[in-house]
Amino acid sequence: MAALLSPSSPDRPWAAASTHVLECRRAASPTERRTHLDIRHAVFVTEQSLFDVHDLDEFDDHPDVQHVVGYVDDVPAGCVRLFPVDSVEPGERLWKGDRLAVLDEHRHTGLAGSLVRHAVASAGGCGGDRMIAWIQLSNVTIFRHLGWVTVGEPELYVDQPHQQMSIGLR
Repeated sequence: MAALLSPSSPDRPWAAASTHVLECRRAASPTERRTHLDIRHAVFVTEQSLFDVHDLDEFDDHPDVQHVVGYVDDVPAGCVRLFPVDSVEPGERLWKGDRLAVLDEHRHTGLAGSLVRHAVASAGGCGGDRMIAWIQLSNVTIFRHLGWVTVGEPELYVDQPHQQMSIGLR
């Protein structure tokens, strides 16, 4: 599922006007999957030093995980992954979004918001009821503008404060 979003889309009130074409789509080939992982490595390992060697974990090879790549003017520039998780609420179909990353030179384009909206739409399209994510504190405002709400207090994840947030999918 690809989402092509107009740079002047009215659902992006927090983003500056952009002349870029933004597209988000699920990695469908080994090359696209490698691109997704390379972007994560560039942001979380090289730039932010959140992980020493790599940010791979047990979820990356799970068949239900969706690895998404975001493009700016046809150039790979960001990524996000999403997957179903167990919920403490009976019957709730809960999804988790994580590993949202946008390369530094593309952070002004609004791609982060496009990737988040794509993840929310994809999880909802898969029958999800609600999505959660742990967000770096510097990004909480973006998520609030996209309709997410905070849950509890910030907690440390990889030695950095993260805020749990949630959004309804239906």
